[in-house]
Amino acid sequence: MNDAPFLKDKCAVVFGAGGSIGAAVARKFGAEGAEVFLAGRTESTLDAATRQINESGGRADYAVIDALDDSAVDKYLDRVVEQTGSIDIELNATGPRITEYGNGKPAVDLPVEEFTAAQTVLTSQFITARCAARQMVRQGSGVIIFLTGSPARPHLPGGSAIGAAFGGIENLMRTMALELSGTGVRVVCLRTAANPDTRTIQDTADTVGKMMNLTREQVLADLAASTWLKVSPHTEDTANGAVLLASDRARMMTGTVHNATAGVCTD
Repeated sequence: MNDAPFLKDKCAVVFGAGGSIGAAVARKFGAEGAEVFLAGRTESTLDAATRQINESGGRADYAVIDALDDSAVDKYLDRVVEQTGSIDIELNATGPRITEYGNGKPAVDLPVEEFTAAQTVLTSQFITARCAARQMVRQGSGVIIFLTGSPARPHLPGGSAIGAAFGGIENLMRTMALELSGTGVRVVCLRTAANPDTRTIQDTADTVGKMMNLTREQVLADLAASTWLKVSPHTEDTANGAVLLASDRARMMTGTVHNATAGVCTD
């Protein structure tokens, strides 16, 4: 039986690593043997996640980076390569607050500025994936992991803005996988569903609850009931999915979506 860590001696960069999902992924990468570089905009949460990894025996460092700043991302990845020699894994878990993109509003009532705010998720993932791909092509290996949610396949009303962004991300992933064919670089997507232990989903539950006169707990229970497994994925489940995709056990996977939505949406 092989008990070696899935990501032993890998170098992983996680953008949005101060958020709920990003931090969970970074911690799981560290626990599985990767040296983790955490990037994001909020130093306090980045520092906390980095200390958790290091205090658990892992190796981690952080930097304050805006994933919408193409030049800053490019320079940051250059510094990581100078320090480690390569980048083996890149994942972007950044995203705006739900109040910025009108989650829960029908498309006919959604202001244009709120719709476009959601598209920063697509833009950010394009920037970080493109910058990482340039490094990985030069070294002849690597895994780029895009992150989306179940609105990529519409199953509830009110998700037109973020759903459009997620759908675009999954299309971008497939295009990049096609373009990077033969370079040694894999490009995949992890699609999750509403993780109730994230601030985003808790805020969403509060917003929807006010519209429908329900408590947060009732909304979250309804979300769980809408899955085929009758339980919502949590951040640890999402992080485990990221570990699998990043590992050599998924070495035959590229240009595809790993659907970890508990059956909320199917392909």
